[in-house]
Amino acid sequence: MQLICEAYWLLKNVAGLSNDELAGVFAEWNTGELDSYLIEITRDILTVRDPDSADFMVDRILDAAGAKGTGKWMSQLALDLGVPSTLVTEAVYARSLSAMKEARGRAAGVLAGPTPGTIADRAGFIENVRQALYASKIASYAQGFVQLAAAAKEHDWPLDYRSIAMLWRGGCIIRARFLERIADAFTADPQLENLMLAPYFQQALAKAQSGWREVVATAATRGVPAPAFMAALAYYDGYRSGRLPANLLQAQRDYFGAHTYQRTDKPGTFHTEWLDLRRPVPAKGKA
Repeated sequence: MQLICEAYWLLKNVAGLSNDELAGVFAEWNTGELDSYLIEITRDILTVRDPDSADFMVDRILDAAGAKGTGKWMSQLALDLGVPSTLVTEAVYARSLSAMKEARGRAAGVLAGPTPGTIADRAGFIENVRQALYASKIASYAQGFVQLAAAAKEHDWPLDYRSIAMLWRGGCIIRARFLERIADAFTADPQLENLMLAPYFQQALAKAQSGWREVVATAATRGVPAPAFMAALAYYDGYRSGRLPANLLQAQRDYFGAHTYQRTDKPGTFHTEWLDLRRPVPAKGKA
Protein backbone atom coordinates (compact mmCIF):
# COMPACT_ATOMS: atom_id res chain seq x y z
CA MET A 1 0.00 0.00 0.00
CA GLN A 2 2.82 2.43 0.86
CA LEU A 3 4.59 1.67 -2.41
CA ILE A 4 1.42 2.44 -4.38
CA CYS A 5 0.94 5.67 -2.43
CA GLU A 6 4.51 6.73 -3.22
CA ALA A 7 3.98 5.95 -6.91
CA TYR A 8 0.79 8.07 -6.87
CA TRP A 9 2.55 10.95 -5.10
CA LEU A 10 5.52 10.95 -7.49
CA LEU A 11 3.27 10.86 -10.55
CA LYS A 12 1.18 13.69 -9.12
CA ASN A 13 4.01 15.94 -7.96
CA VAL A 14 6.83 15.18 -10.40
CA ALA A 15 4.97 14.17 -13.58
CA GLY A 16 2.12 16.61 -12.85
CA LEU A 17 -0.66 14.12 -13.61
CA SER A 18 -4.27 15.01 -12.86
CA ASN A 19 -6.50 12.59 -10.98
CA ASP A 20 -8.18 11.57 -14.25
CA GLU A 21 -4.76 10.89 -15.78
CA LEU A 22 -3.68 8.98 -12.68
CA ALA A 23 -6.79 6.82 -12.85
CA GLY A 24 -5.89 6.03 -16.45
CA VAL A 25 -2.34 5.09 -15.51
CA PHE A 26 -3.49 2.74 -12.75
CA ALA A 27 -6.12 1.24 -15.07
CA GLU A 28 -3.39 0.49 -17.62
CA TRP A 29 -1.06 -0.91 -14.97
CA ASN A 30 -3.84 -3.23 -13.83
CA THR A 31 -3.78 -4.97 -17.23
CA GLY A 32 -0.13 -6.00 -16.90
CA GLU A 33 2.30 -7.48 -14.40
CA LEU A 34 1.06 -5.12 -11.66
CA ASP A 35 -2.48 -6.51 -11.95
CA SER A 36 -3.77 -6.69 -8.37
CA TYR A 37 -6.65 -5.84 -6.08
CA LEU A 38 -4.82 -2.84 -4.61
CA ILE A 39 -4.01 -1.34 -8.04
CA GLU A 40 -7.64 -1.93 -9.03
CA ILE A 41 -9.10 -0.10 -6.04
CA THR A 42 -6.57 2.73 -6.43
CA ARG A 43 -7.87 3.19 -9.98
CA ASP A 44 -11.44 3.34 -8.67
CA ILE A 45 -10.62 5.72 -5.81
CA LEU A 46 -9.08 8.23 -8.22
CA THR A 47 -12.35 8.48 -10.20
CA VAL A 48 -14.66 9.28 -7.27
CA ARG A 49 -15.89 12.83 -6.68
CA ASP A 50 -17.40 14.31 -3.55
CA PRO A 51 -21.19 14.56 -4.13
CA ASP A 52 -21.33 17.84 -2.19
CA SER A 53 -18.50 19.72 -3.88
CA ALA A 54 -17.70 17.81 -7.09
CA ASP A 55 -14.04 17.82 -5.97
CA PHE A 56 -12.16 14.55 -6.09
CA MET A 57 -12.84 12.69 -2.86
CA VAL A 58 -9.21 11.61 -2.43
CA ASP A 59 -8.16 15.30 -2.29
CA ARG A 60 -10.65 15.92 0.51
CA ILE A 61 -9.24 13.17 2.76
CA LEU A 62 -6.87 14.24 5.55
CA ASP A 63 -3.35 12.92 4.97
CA ALA A 64 -3.04 11.29 8.41
CA ALA A 65 -3.07 7.49 8.18
CA GLY A 66 -4.55 5.16 10.75
CA ALA A 67 -3.18 1.76 11.76
CA LYS A 68 -4.50 -1.37 13.45
CA GLY A 69 -1.09 -2.70 14.48
CA THR A 70 -0.50 -5.58 12.07
CA GLY A 71 2.44 -3.85 10.38
CA LYS A 72 4.01 -3.04 13.74
CA TRP A 73 3.53 -6.64 14.82
CA MET A 74 5.31 -7.92 11.70
CA SER A 75 8.19 -5.46 12.21
CA GLN A 76 8.57 -6.46 15.85
CA LEU A 77 8.67 -10.13 14.89
CA ALA A 78 11.24 -9.38 12.18
CA LEU A 79 13.51 -7.79 14.79
CA ASP A 80 13.04 -10.80 17.07
CA LEU A 81 13.93 -13.15 14.20
CA GLY A 82 16.85 -11.02 13.03
CA VAL A 83 15.60 -10.59 9.45
CA PRO A 84 15.48 -7.28 7.51
CA SER A 85 11.80 -6.67 6.77
CA THR A 86 12.66 -3.06 6.03
CA LEU A 87 9.81 -2.21 3.67
CA VAL A 88 7.03 -3.03 6.12
CA THR A 89 8.92 -1.15 8.83
CA GLU A 90 9.30 1.92 6.60
CA ALA A 91 5.60 1.71 5.77
CA VAL A 92 4.75 1.66 9.48
CA TYR A 93 7.00 4.67 10.09
CA ALA A 94 5.45 6.49 7.12
CA ARG A 95 2.03 6.11 8.74
CA SER A 96 3.44 7.34 12.04
CA LEU A 97 4.92 10.39 10.35
CA SER A 98 1.70 11.08 8.48
CA ALA A 99 -0.17 11.10 11.80
CA MET A 100 2.04 14.02 12.94
CA LYS A 101 -0.11 16.31 10.80
CA GLU A 102 0.07 19.47 12.94
CA ALA A 103 3.83 19.14 13.46
CA ARG A 104 4.36 18.63 9.73
CA GLY A 105 2.27 21.71 9.04
CA ARG A 106 4.51 23.80 11.27
CA ALA A 107 7.67 22.29 9.78
CA ALA A 108 6.47 22.92 6.22
CA GLY A 109 6.79 26.65 6.77
CA VAL A 110 10.25 26.45 8.32
CA LEU A 111 12.36 23.63 6.87
CA ALA A 112 14.01 24.22 3.50
CA GLY A 113 13.91 21.82 0.56
CA PRO A 114 13.92 21.76 -3.23
CA THR A 115 10.85 22.65 -5.25
CA PRO A 116 9.62 19.41 -6.86
CA GLY A 117 8.67 20.94 -10.20
CA THR A 118 7.39 18.86 -13.11
CA ILE A 119 9.45 16.61 -15.35
CA ALA A 120 9.60 17.07 -19.12
CA ASP A 121 9.39 13.41 -20.19
CA ARG A 122 6.15 12.41 -18.51
CA ALA A 123 5.72 9.16 -20.42
CA GLY A 124 9.26 8.06 -19.60
CA PHE A 125 8.84 8.91 -15.93
CA ILE A 126 5.52 7.04 -15.72
CA GLU A 127 7.24 3.94 -17.09
CA ASN A 128 10.13 4.37 -14.65
CA VAL A 129 7.69 4.59 -11.74
CA ARG A 130 5.95 1.43 -12.96
CA GLN A 131 9.28 -0.39 -13.07
CA ALA A 132 10.22 0.95 -9.63
CA LEU A 133 6.89 -0.17 -8.21
CA TYR A 134 7.23 -3.67 -9.63
CA ALA A 135 10.85 -4.07 -8.51
CA SER A 136 10.05 -2.76 -5.03
CA LYS A 137 7.11 -5.14 -4.81
CA ILE A 138 9.43 -8.05 -5.60
CA ALA A 139 11.81 -6.90 -2.84
CA SER A 140 8.92 -6.56 -0.40
CA TYR A 141 7.61 -10.08 -1.03
CA ALA A 142 11.16 -11.42 -0.92
CA GLN A 143 11.50 -9.97 2.57
CA GLY A 144 8.14 -11.41 3.60
CA PHE A 145 9.03 -14.94 2.54
CA VAL A 146 12.45 -14.67 4.21
CA GLN A 147 10.63 -13.75 7.42
CA LEU A 148 8.26 -16.71 7.01
CA ALA A 149 11.25 -19.02 6.52
CA ALA A 150 12.96 -17.64 9.62
CA ALA A 151 9.79 -18.14 11.67
CA ALA A 152 9.40 -21.68 10.28
CA LYS A 153 12.94 -22.49 11.36
CA GLU A 154 12.43 -20.91 14.79
CA HIS A 155 9.16 -22.72 15.50
CA ASP A 156 9.68 -25.87 13.43
CA TRP A 157 6.76 -25.09 11.11
CA PRO A 158 6.48 -27.20 7.91
CA LEU A 159 5.44 -24.27 5.69
CA ASP A 160 4.58 -24.84 2.03
CA TYR A 161 5.47 -21.49 0.41
CA ARG A 162 3.85 -22.33 -2.93
CA SER A 163 0.56 -23.06 -1.19
CA ILE A 164 0.83 -19.86 0.83
CA ALA A 165 1.26 -17.82 -2.35
CA MET A 166 -1.74 -19.50 -3.97
CA LEU A 167 -3.82 -19.02 -0.81
CA TRP A 168 -3.18 -15.26 -1.01
CA ARG A 169 -3.89 -15.39 -4.76
CA GLY A 170 -7.23 -16.99 -4.01
CA GLY A 171 -8.62 -14.10 -2.02
CA CYS A 172 -7.23 -11.35 0.20
CA ILE A 173 -6.31 -7.69 -0.22
CA ILE A 174 -2.85 -8.60 -1.57
CA ARG A 175 -4.22 -10.95 -4.22
CA ALA A 176 -2.41 -10.32 -7.49
CA ARG A 177 -1.29 -11.99 -10.71
CA PHE A 178 2.23 -11.61 -9.32
CA LEU A 179 1.56 -14.34 -6.74
CA GLU A 180 1.38 -16.95 -9.48
CA ARG A 181 5.00 -16.12 -10.35
CA ILE A 182 5.91 -16.63 -6.69
CA ALA A 183 4.13 -19.99 -6.63
CA ASP A 184 6.02 -21.00 -9.79
CA ALA A 185 9.33 -20.02 -8.19
CA PHE A 186 8.70 -22.19 -5.12
CA THR A 187 7.43 -25.04 -7.30
CA ALA A 188 10.74 -24.98 -9.16
CA ASP A 189 12.75 -24.71 -5.93
CA PRO A 190 10.86 -25.37 -2.65
CA GLN A 191 14.02 -24.40 -0.71
CA LEU A 192 14.49 -21.10 -2.54
CA GLU A 193 16.62 -18.91 -0.26
CA ASN A 194 15.31 -15.57 -1.50
CA LEU A 195 12.64 -14.78 -4.07
CA MET A 196 14.99 -12.36 -5.84
CA LEU A 197 17.22 -15.32 -6.75
CA ALA A 198 14.53 -17.08 -8.81
CA PRO A 199 15.35 -16.72 -12.54
CA TYR A 200 12.14 -14.85 -13.41
CA PHE A 201 12.61 -12.32 -10.62
CA GLN A 202 16.34 -11.95 -11.34
CA GLN A 203 15.43 -10.92 -14.88
CA ALA A 204 12.59 -8.65 -13.78
CA LEU A 205 14.86 -6.81 -11.32
CA ALA A 206 17.60 -6.44 -13.92
CA LYS A 207 15.10 -5.03 -16.42
CA ALA A 208 13.62 -2.60 -13.88
CA GLN A 209 16.90 -1.49 -12.35
CA SER A 210 17.59 1.58 -14.47
CA GLY A 211 14.11 3.06 -14.03
CA TRP A 212 14.04 2.09 -10.35
CA ARG A 213 17.27 3.97 -9.65
CA GLU A 214 16.10 6.95 -11.68
CA VAL A 215 12.90 7.21 -9.65
CA VAL A 216 14.72 7.00 -6.31
CA ALA A 217 17.26 9.60 -7.45
CA THR A 218 14.51 11.89 -8.73
CA ALA A 219 12.58 11.61 -5.47
CA ALA A 220 15.72 12.52 -3.50
CA THR A 221 16.79 15.45 -5.67
CA ARG A 222 13.27 16.89 -5.86
CA GLY A 223 12.47 16.42 -2.20
CA VAL A 224 9.52 14.06 -2.62
CA PRO A 225 9.46 11.48 0.22
CA ALA A 226 9.62 7.91 -1.06
CA PRO A 227 10.88 5.87 1.92
CA ALA A 228 9.59 2.49 0.75
CA PHE A 229 11.04 2.82 -2.76
CA MET A 230 14.37 3.83 -1.21
CA ALA A 231 14.30 1.01 1.36
CA ALA A 232 13.54 -1.53 -1.37
CA LEU A 233 16.49 -0.43 -3.49
CA ALA A 234 18.80 -0.35 -0.46
CA TYR A 235 17.76 -3.92 0.41
CA TYR A 236 18.40 -5.07 -3.15
CA ASP A 237 21.82 -3.43 -3.25
CA GLY A 238 22.70 -4.72 0.21
CA TYR A 239 21.64 -8.27 -0.59
CA ARG A 240 23.61 -8.37 -3.85
CA SER A 241 26.78 -7.00 -2.18
CA GLY A 242 29.42 -9.62 -1.47
CA ARG A 243 31.01 -7.26 1.03
CA LEU A 244 29.41 -4.60 3.26
CA PRO A 245 30.88 -2.02 5.69
CA ALA A 246 29.94 -4.19 8.68
CA ASN A 247 33.67 -4.89 9.09
CA LEU A 248 34.08 -1.31 10.36
CA LEU A 249 30.95 -1.73 12.50
CA GLN A 250 32.45 -4.81 14.15
CA ALA A 251 35.70 -2.93 14.76
CA GLN A 252 33.76 -0.09 16.41
CA ARG A 253 31.85 -2.55 18.62
CA ASP A 254 35.06 -4.26 19.61
CA TYR A 255 36.76 -0.91 20.32
CA PHE A 256 34.14 0.45 22.72
CA GLY A 257 32.69 -2.76 24.12
CA ALA A 258 35.13 -5.63 23.49
CA HIS A 259 32.36 -7.42 21.57
CA THR A 260 34.97 -9.37 19.52
CA TYR A 261 34.92 -10.12 15.79
CA GLN A 262 35.78 -12.80 13.26
CA ARG A 263 38.46 -12.49 10.58
CA THR A 264 38.47 -13.12 6.85
CA ASP A 265 41.85 -14.84 6.84
CA LYS A 266 41.60 -17.33 9.72
CA PRO A 267 38.95 -18.99 11.91
CA GLY A 268 38.18 -18.04 15.49
CA THR A 269 36.95 -15.13 17.56
CA PHE A 270 39.22 -12.15 18.12
CA HIS A 271 39.61 -8.99 20.16
CA THR A 272 42.01 -6.10 19.57
CA GLU A 273 43.34 -3.59 22.08
CA TRP A 274 42.64 -0.70 19.76
CA LEU A 275 43.86 2.05 22.10
CA ASP A 276 47.23 0.35 22.53
CA LEU A 277 47.71 -0.15 18.80
CA ARG A 278 46.39 3.13 17.43
CA ARG A 279 48.83 5.46 15.69
CA PRO A 280 48.88 9.22 15.11
CA VAL A 281 47.08 10.33 11.98
CA PRO A 282 49.61 11.78 9.49
CA ALA A 283 49.38 15.50 8.86
CA LYS A 284 47.65 16.47 5.62
CA GLY A 285 49.96 15.98 2.67
CA LYS A 286 52.53 13.99 4.67
CA ALA A 287 51.05 10.51 4.54
